[in-house]
Amino acid sequence: MNAPVSIRDVAAHAGVSVGTVSNVLNRPEIVARTTRDRVHAAIKALGFVRNESARQLRAGRSRTIGLVVLDVANPFFTDVARGVEDEAAAAGLAVILCNTDEQLDKEQRYLELLEEHRVQGVLITPVGEADRRLAPLQQRGTPVILVDSRSPSGRQCSVAVDDVLGGDAAMTHLLAEGHERISFVGGPVSLRQVADRRDGAVRALVRAGRAASDLEFIETSALNVAAGQRAGAEIAALAPRQRPTAAFCANDLVALGLLQEMTRQRIRVPDELAIVGYDDIEFAAAAAVPLSSVRQPRQELGRMAAQLLLEEALGTDGHKHRQVIFQPELEVRQSSQARPRAGRSRRATRPPVSEAAAPAT
Repeated sequence: MNAPVSIRDVAAHAGVSVGTVSNVLNRPEIVARTTRDRVHAAIKALGFVRNESARQLRAGRSRTIGLVVLDVANPFFTDVARGVEDEAAAAGLAVILCNTDEQLDKEQRYLELLEEHRVQGVLITPVGEADRRLAPLQQRGTPVILVDSRSPSGRQCSVAVDDVLGGDAAMTHLLAEGHERISFVGGPVSLRQVADRRDGAVRALVRAGRAASDLEFIETSALNVAAGQRAGAEIAALAPRQRPTAAFCANDLVALGLLQEMTRQRIRVPDELAIVGYDDIEFAAAAAVPLSSVRQPRQELGRMAAQLLLEEALGTDGHKHRQVIFQPELEVRQSSQARPRAGRSRRATRPPVSEAAAPAT
């Protein structure tokens, strides 16, 4: 096997110094056009590929950022990743995508790996409360941005959606449709997003003069289709007069699994069970019964998170952590309408993005 072409080989072929080749690769603006062309011709002729690892050792940082998500199979995170990648690519950076499966040990291993690779920074949807886990990484100089999560201490920039408001909107809609027996389906409740969405539903219920205990909680072990199917089997096993007439699901995958099980059990949606999901992934509107869902601006979340990371990584010592909160909107479709209405789905007005600044730490 032939040895890789070195920078010295390129210099000899182009008739220039090694320093000139280095400048062409790293600071081309200081090299004369004719010299740059000669070096690029040599690179092409020899098939030279720069050693990025060696460059990282000299520069101290790689041209990558890390994105750590709870479940890469969830289309919500796929769309967030697309927004991150758009911003990173525009800045000449690549994205390393890591999937934790909601497991703390996997999260920790990925954080260690990303730090070893000297990434510019880390974007993360953490497993539960993460301030203590992330503090050492930040203290060693790696910026951290929370995605679809909030920083209670203000020690990190964060980008999130007001999930309490989203849960409130879903429950308000179901109450307006006349439902008395309503279940919240999702879990685990240790996930901040699940807890906030349930809290929002309870808030709407209490505001309507009902008891918080009126909301039955069917907790799932995960936020995927299989978990929704199992919850659906649990609901279907109840006597008709004991079943909920509506279900608000913590995300669309759970809602789609629930919808599938209702179809299998010949329980009509929405006539016998109305369903509302959360995230408004692409598959929601394309379901056999188009799914009502609380929409999150998924790609916008990713883009904003990447922007905050670049600001912190490339900015000055005067950086202040920012907490950016997007407002969700409810998309009402056939799965939760007692009487289908003509025209397109109804959409709640989305308030503007809000933001609070926290002192830099």
